Amino acid sequence: MTRLHTPRWAWALTGSGHFFIESFDLIRTLEHCDVFVSKAANEVLRMYKLKLDFPETTRVLHDKTASSVPIGGFYTGVYHTAVIAPATSNTVAKCVAGISDSLPTNVYAQAGKCLVPSIVFACDTAPELETMAPSGIVKVYPRPIDLENTARLKTYERTQVVESLAELIEAISARQRVISGDG
Repeated sequence: MTRLHTPRWAWALTGSGHFFIESFDLIRTLEHCDVFVSKAANEVLRMYKLKLDFPETTRVLHDKTASSVPIGGFYTGVYHTAVIAPATSNTVAKCVAGISDSLPTNVYAQAGKCLVPSIVFACDTAPELETMAPSGIVKVYPRPIDLENTARLKTYERTQVVESLAELIEAISARQRVISGDG
């Protein structure tokens, strides 16, 4: 059995379809990543007909326990970065309120408690957005509270909230430079 390479990326998938496929493509570019799949993300996987086919250095951890046991690695230095992408308005609101009752919100909470930086790709970032649904492009109109929560999360320590796929790619690249000692 090969030894687990640490530290690793911790990537939490929520129940959002917003750039879900593109998030998968990004995960596939990362070495040594643990993908935390929430119950809601499992539903989205089925809707988009996606399989959890990641590189060999990727572990997939499913939401099967009430206390989110898989997040314990934050306490032993397993993770250098937490990514929640895409992040639903529900996940963002819970992170803002300090509620950690799902696998993604536990990833965020434990990262914060262990001083691990987080990158959150919030879905609700403008009064009007286009997003890809399983049936094609749809327009969505985030509520003012959703936009307020996204803005509030941006003020949290060690939390970088990104609003586009391009920003997510850049945030991950910047983090890779820091991890490799080039940033």
